[in-house]
Amino acid sequence: MADLAHAAERMALTLSQNGLQKATARVLSALLFAEDDSVTAPELAERLTLSSGSVSGALKALLTVGLIERVPAPGSRREHYRLREGAWAVLMSTQNTVVQAMFEAADEGIAAAGRDTLAARRLAEMRDFYSFMFRELPTLVDRWQAERTRRAQG
Repeated sequence: MADLAHAAERMALTLSQNGLQKATARVLSALLFAEDDSVTAPELAERLTLSSGSVSGALKALLTVGLIERVPAPGSRREHYRLREGAWAVLMSTQNTVVQAMFEAADEGIAAAGRDTLAARRLAEMRDFYSFMFRELPTLVDRWQAERTRRAQG
């Protein structure tokens, strides 16, 4: 059990070192390592020794990007949460809006800087990269889902 707790904390540290807020990283990690199908916000707060506000903010952030979902829990008056099935593919699919926004920002920057400037060349590389990612992400997600289905079928 100590190894599991250590692995969960290591995961949270890795997530926070790579951009997630610390509380959000800890909540995501707790959901990844949870032995129960779903958990409540108060359970997370107690397990992680976090304030209810921190847990609430983390859950909201994770719900927004599609990594977790609320689930019904018959007989319980509290909301229950779990890691969404296919969460990572959902996350990458939602990244299309981020990728599109970055593409558009780079394109606007090129127009503002003037086409024959150093800034425009830098921004063109950014725009072209995000254009490529926007085109390729759906295909990668589809390939992942097909591979996942093949693995599940054994």
